[in-house]
Amino acid sequence: MKPGIIWIIHQLICRIFALILFTAFPPGDCKMISLKVFRLKRVLFIDSVHPLIRGELSSHGFTCELFTGQGKAELMKSIHSYFGIIIRSRINLDEEILSKATELHFIGRVGSGMENIDVNYAGSRGVLCFNSPEGNRDAVGEHTTGMLLSLMNHLNRADRQVREGKWKREENRGTEIKGKTIGIIGYGNMGSAFAQRLRGFEATVISFDKYKKNYSDGNTLETSLEGIFDLADIVSIHVPLTEETRFMCDQAFFERFKKNIWFINTSRGPVVNTADLAGQIRSGKIIGAALDVLEYEDSSFENLSGQFPDAFRYLSESDHVILTPHIAGWTVESNFKLAKVLVDKILKAFPGA
Repeated sequence: MKPGIIWIIHQLICRIFALILFTAFPPGDCKMISLKVFRLKRVLFIDSVHPLIRGELSSHGFTCELFTGQGKAELMKSIHSYFGIIIRSRINLDEEILSKATELHFIGRVGSGMENIDVNYAGSRGVLCFNSPEGNRDAVGEHTTGMLLSLMNHLNRADRQVREGKWKREENRGTEIKGKTIGIIGYGNMGSAFAQRLRGFEATVISFDKYKKNYSDGNTLETSLEGIFDLADIVSIHVPLTEETRFMCDQAFFERFKKNIWFINTSRGPVVNTADLAGQIRSGKIIGAALDVLEYEDSSFENLSGQFPDAFRYLSESDHVILTPHIAGWTVESNFKLAKVLVDKILKAFPGA
């Protein structure tokens, strides 16, 4: 049965039940009962997202509203009346905000990372938290592969030079992926998607994930972190941002690699200590770096924040570095898939209002 028909039937049943209530109970009691039974299940959209989510939730009886306020203080004034929240990264849903959300049943994050939500506190209050990493894993896998190819073949530099009338073939001699050992740290949706894209390159793909075991498949060989340090020629980071992974990739981390490496980060900027990374590029320990994320992004990922330190200026001027503005998972297709995956998860848990 179509969702719209279900919603119409639901409304008819509610109206019939309302007539019964008003007939069977005194006005005061009836009012209290009706308020509890017919309270609208309102969903607050804090960020702009694909219209599919609003359309699907509305067709299942939810009342969808857009947050027009400017920040945390205004959100705290109204959050108590909402059944659900849809968010990307505009505001951090911390304990202070969530403690006011007395009617909240779910939070839906359009994307993969959950660092802007206090998931543990939400869970302690019975609030279900959903995300949709399945929706942009393909985009991240492809983007990471593209950055690696561009980095190892100097495509950005060569393109710029030709546009300037310079024809430098020997200077732009590339390096093949074939025969290299590629180490993936973090083998979830993103890491596994990257590994799948590498199958045709005849490289050895190894991976380490602290929280997964026995996951070797046709795309990767499971190893230890020491195995990555010992064998990798190319290293790609695919971990969430937590207190454990914040600045995980620092000078001590890079110095543990036995080989000089190409380094890729498409996870979260603060996983990497940028000053230490720049130092390792200067020394030659890191042959080249491809970065889709930077520690200098603001919390919404929409802009760079604050003053740019020397490390950023070095990266932006270096021919050994490729930078993109947090777009690894940002495709036409992923925009739809992120929304579809998320709304399906929500409606599986809450079939209708």
